[in-house]
Amino acid sequence: MQAEEYPFAKELITDTKGNVCKVVIDFDDYKSILEALEDKGLILAMMEVKGETPMNREEALAEIEKE
Repeated sequence: MQAEEYPFAKELITDTKGNVCKVVIDFDDYKSILEALEDKGLILAMMEVKGETPMNREEALAEIEKE
């Protein structure tokens, strides 16, 4: 396997059997990937509560106390 075959990969680190166990990427690429994952998580969380009635802080805290 060559690092060129994988997006963002600068270097592949393998074990003694040649299995890839680590990938070296640029820090800026890492930050971009992390931001994309966080954005995806936010979108999924927003979709999960879509259609729910918004609460103010006091209502939300009271709801948490019930649990």
